[in-house]
Amino acid sequence: MNPFFSLLKLLFKAAIFFTLFAFALNNQADVTVHFFFGYQWTSPLVMVVLISFAGGLLLGILGMVPRWWQQRRQARHHAALAKVPSAPIPPTSDETLTHGL
Repeated sequence: MNPFFSLLKLLFKAAIFFTLFAFALNNQADVTVHFFFGYQWTSPLVMVVLISFAGGLLLGILGMVPRWWQQRRQARHHAALAKVPSAPIPPTSDETLTHGL
């Protein structure tokens, strides 16, 4: 890989890291999340946001898993069909059998 692109990729990752780090530093105030039955949870705002984001990712992945399984099943089925040898097609009367030799 080109060293320029490696450096550019590293700088991009560093920019994302420092942006998220600044977000975490600016959102340290405690917030209270109220659940059902009087249960509540107090935590820094950045933790609540990050846990909510991770929960959304997890729900999205779990929603895609059945489709992934279906596609894997179809791919295995098509791969198995591709391995089945087919019978050769017999030549017609118009074709020559010499193959130009």
